[in-house]
Amino acid sequence: MDGETQAIECREPGGSGSVSSRIREVSARDFRSYERAHLTLGDGLTVISGPNGAGKTNLLEAVYFGCTGRSCRASNEREVVRFGASSTRVVADVEAPDGEHQLAVGFAPGEPKRLLIDDAPVDSMLDSDVRPLLTVFLPERLDLVKGPPAVRRSHLDQLVVGLWPARVQTRRAYAQALAQRNALIARIRGYGGSHEGLAAWDLQLARHGIALMADRSAAVDAVSEGFSELAEALGLEAPVAVAYRPRSRARSAQELADELATKTRSDLERGFTGHGPHRDELSLLRDGRELRTYGSQGQQRLALLALLLAERDAIGRLRGTLPVMLLDDVMSELDHSRRSALSVRLRAGAGQAVVTSAESSHVPGADSSEVVAVTVSPGGTLTSAPSREDG
Repeated sequence: MDGETQAIECREPGGSGSVSSRIREVSARDFRSYERAHLTLGDGLTVISGPNGAGKTNLLEAVYFGCTGRSCRASNEREVVRFGASSTRVVADVEAPDGEHQLAVGFAPGEPKRLLIDDAPVDSMLDSDVRPLLTVFLPERLDLVKGPPAVRRSHLDQLVVGLWPARVQTRRAYAQALAQRNALIARIRGYGGSHEGLAAWDLQLARHGIALMADRSAAVDAVSEGFSELAEALGLEAPVAVAYRPRSRARSAQELADELATKTRSDLERGFTGHGPHRDELSLLRDGRELRTYGSQGQQRLALLALLLAERDAIGRLRGTLPVMLLDDVMSELDHSRRSALSVRLRAGAGQAVVTSAESSHVPGADSSEVVAVTVSPGGTLTSAPSREDG
């Protein structure tokens, strides 16, 4: 590398004209370890530091929860309610291109979740144009690299929607057709009868399947070059690549329908559809070998970080809006030069980022005037350091 700040190119992926929603403040009540918490975010990088167990990750989760209505850590959301409390509430004040808005999420176990945007009830935060997009790096998200293919497929489909929101219908239509075909297979297995009716569902499934494969391929193409460059910059010196590996080789709906027809007997034997895009794989490779099998945990963490950064760049480039990055304990696997490079990138970009670290000194530039520094004490008290500009 030419220098500590040269490892990662510092640029604004969304372009000078990009406009992103920003999170101004997040307030939480009875969330995880916090009875009360109030976090103010900067326009660029916010660094949250404090000893292990102080609640840094809980703050990141609260930011995510307030902007999406979901937890980024727990499948059982009862866990987000502070021990001894009956409910939790998180409020996020955001600034969108059309002005200021307030997002609020109230949750009590056993009761319907209350989602509000500007005091008006909504069914989902995810469909709102005013909420900021979010990208989350958590150490436990390594399942995206080393977990089962279904995790990577789901992530790839989320990337497709992040890049082209209208294409959310492609995955839904495929899932519905797949469910119908599987239901018909189950009826034939259970009650007998001809399987000729499967032909109609073969073509229906194939039509949506080809569209889904095209979306996934385009999404991987959008991040491939950036992923390789970022992975190398972060320390994975051997050639690194991301590859989309569809189960089918079909190039048209009819070709995929023909493939499905050849699998009818085996599908009836197993009781479900065993061929198609729902069996696709997304591979992360280092020197031509699967990182999930042959990579160390440190290499897997770096690959995950590079992938999330590349996806953020692609969304900024194609949509003109940069997701807010929530990065938990991201510096622990990086040496000083790469910490500096990543910090420079996060500070120089047009979007927001929130980084947690046991020591603020692990985030080079955390003491600069453009960075908001927050210290969390073991008791859960938040202290914001005054900027240099404030004297």
